[in-house]
Amino acid sequence: MDNQKSSQNNIEAQSAQSDEKSSLEILKAAALDAPTEPGVYIMKDCEGQIIYVGKAKSLRNRIKSYFSGEKDIKTATLMRHIRSFETIIVSSEYDALLLENTLIKQHSPKYNINLKDGKSYPVIRITHEEYPRIFRTRRIIKDGSLYFGPFTNVQGVNTMMELIDKLFPLRKCKTIKKNGPCMYYHINRCMAPCCGKIIKEDYSLHVQRVIKMLEGETESLIIDLTAQMHNTARALQFERAAHIRNTIRAFENLAGEDSSVEDLNPEDRDYIAWVAEGVLATFTVFSMRGGKMTGRDLYRTRSAADEQESLEIFITSFYDSLKPPPAKIFLQSDINIKNFELIFNWFKEKFDRKPELLVPEEKHHIAILAMARQNAAEDLRKRLKERGAGPALDELMRVLNLETRPERIEGFDIAQLDGKHPVASLISFKNGAPDKKNYRYFKLRTVIGIVDDFAAMREAVKRRYSRQIREGKELPDLILVDGGIGQVNAAKGILDELGMDCDLIGLAKREEEIWLPEAKEPVVLSRRSEALKVLQYVRDECHRFATNLNKKLRSGDLFFPILESVDGIGPKRAVSIMKAYESIANIAACEPSEMAQKCRISEESARAVRAVAKLTLKDRKFS
Repeated sequence: MDNQKSSQNNIEAQSAQSDEKSSLEILKAAALDAPTEPGVYIMKDCEGQIIYVGKAKSLRNRIKSYFSGEKDIKTATLMRHIRSFETIIVSSEYDALLLENTLIKQHSPKYNINLKDGKSYPVIRITHEEYPRIFRTRRIIKDGSLYFGPFTNVQGVNTMMELIDKLFPLRKCKTIKKNGPCMYYHINRCMAPCCGKIIKEDYSLHVQRVIKMLEGETESLIIDLTAQMHNTARALQFERAAHIRNTIRAFENLAGEDSSVEDLNPEDRDYIAWVAEGVLATFTVFSMRGGKMTGRDLYRTRSAADEQESLEIFITSFYDSLKPPPAKIFLQSDINIKNFELIFNWFKEKFDRKPELLVPEEKHHIAILAMARQNAAEDLRKRLKERGAGPALDELMRVLNLETRPERIEGFDIAQLDGKHPVASLISFKNGAPDKKNYRYFKLRTVIGIVDDFAAMREAVKRRYSRQIREGKELPDLILVDGGIGQVNAAKGILDELGMDCDLIGLAKREEEIWLPEAKEPVVLSRRSEALKVLQYVRDECHRFATNLNKKLRSGDLFFPILESVDGIGPKRAVSIMKAYESIANIAACEPSEMAQKCRISEESARAVRAVAKLTLKDRKFS
């Protein structure tokens, strides 16, 4: 009996170890697909409880590090309990630091408690008084005072306060005394409003200048300080110049700490952003409470409704008695608030009040919404990857009445400028994703000096598939050409000549019309169609690939006159050199002896050509 118990325990232990190993493999795969942007990662246990919060300059690199190399005892213990993680993308490493601090205080994760001291970051306070004071503090008092920060660069705050004290000597005393100016007045560190040494209007003007400085309007001041620094350095006052330099750096460092996750604005706000692809949509809500981001909610939906209707459904589902709406809700700029009368009435009936629905105009609110949208886009990318392109390819087969499911799609595009450097690009997609190892360029031979897109298309298609057939290689299920019925029929003639029985369509840019061979009317799909999205992806990638080569070839034209300025180099030899090396940088890096042999010129001429190339690169660098 004891042996049976022991055996059962061993089986259960082995099963638990197997489950743990399988879970770690899934997490490792998810880590490889994490976003590369800065942000915060939240690790959870089997019950969904948050057990660790961390920040990262690159989320993918940081999370990957948990699954590679040797681990210390603390990390190994953490890894045994992790069953899932999520990420929040932010705009900077600084924002990640602030959000990490907020989430740790909010959730008290088990494996963060001994790692964080809970200290808040300093802010600069301008008091709400008749003659305001300004000082550094870590306490926020809701008495109408203005606050700026928080700042992680404590030394920078001290330098900033020192400069403000010298430029704008506001009062220091907690209470205004009437028995004569204090010591600060006599050392030029206070304007002595207590003794009427400055009128209230002039004092307020100094306060407003300090506010502008703290809001980042420091450009003119930095210009003046830079001029002072150079003047003092020329006067050999190096210590003074170094002090001014440190002051400038303090301004620049503090100006860069504009946070999207903390802003000290006490108003409760939500920021709602969304991204849709076909019937899939992801909504992100960033909640700001008491001037700090307290959470990010991601909601995945499937809907064939238009954008406004989808947003209405989301809002009426998201807010309820347990999660009432805040005073302000910011929405993406591509929405028209005037069309939301139904939502306003719903808020009034449900919560007996109407929050403001706003499209942001201030840079700060725009930045938070952009961050929310980025998180939604990242989640939608993962959803599309998990699902694959299967449904879109099925739709494409159905709506275009194709013979087979188009798992292998190849696309063609022509790029030229007035007949110069005509090229064709051939790109390949496998199951809705780029297959870049099968991308090809064709430098066209039959249309040099003329503009004939149909002839160019015929040449590119013939060169591609005559070789594929000759070598017995895989042929596509669908060929997409960039253009209308003319380009389609040109390509169809070549396919018939080669005996290829392959589906062929064209996608015309202006109205996104789909043309089938010999058709009198195009097929027009909804702009929200997933099938159309796949075709647009193929077409746009094809266009990008062709245009890049054409630009690269055209850039060489600008160098021909420079090459021809070298003794012994005429137009034909200039073309020969550019054809052999393709770019000025390659010419500048080559060995003259190699160029002489390759291009059949003297070694002296080759050295001169390389020297001209180096000078041209240098001029471009400093132009």
